[in-house]
Amino acid sequence: MVDSPENEQSVRIAQLDLSALRALAAGDLVEAQRHVTVPLTPYLVEPDSRHLWQMRVGQVADDAGTAAWVTGVVVDERTGRVVGRAGFHGPPDDAGMVEVGYSIDTAERRRGYARAALRWMLARAAAEPDVRVVRATVSPDNAVSRGLVLAHGFVEVGDQWDDEDGLEIVYEVPAGGPTD
Repeated sequence: MVDSPENEQSVRIAQLDLSALRALAAGDLVEAQRHVTVPLTPYLVEPDSRHLWQMRVGQVADDAGTAAWVTGVVVDERTGRVVGRAGFHGPPDDAGMVEVGYSIDTAERRRGYARAALRWMLARAAAEPDVRVVRATVSPDNAVSRGLVLAHGFVEVGDQWDDEDGLEIVYEVPAGGPTD
């Protein structure tokens, strides 16, 4: 499906409190739902998602202010459905950099949700005076994600080794920079 203005997705990222993060990290969708106003889906307690929530629990437990920045759930504004997870890896660092992360439920992919989530995060970063640059790291074999960040003005600035994800190509764009 090719995105065009008439079928462009509209999403928001709903942030999660520590109780919801803990429940998702434990794989307890019922308990997580008690702390969230949008209907959560089983995708959010799959092993890959649970691992991410476990990392975010540690961040938010150490510094409650990070909850406003870290991964939340991607909500389709038209339907109210949760279609994935996205957010920043944390608040801006001392250099004013934030790193984006996103993952869309397999059943919802190829419908423009990742694009919409990335645009939401770029708009948020542009609106924050402490953010100067937005980073994305992408596996070299993830052509879809690479194409997405390149289409939004990101440029390759290097690579890095991640102990969990292996080799990643590092892309950056100035906050408030090109989005198309």
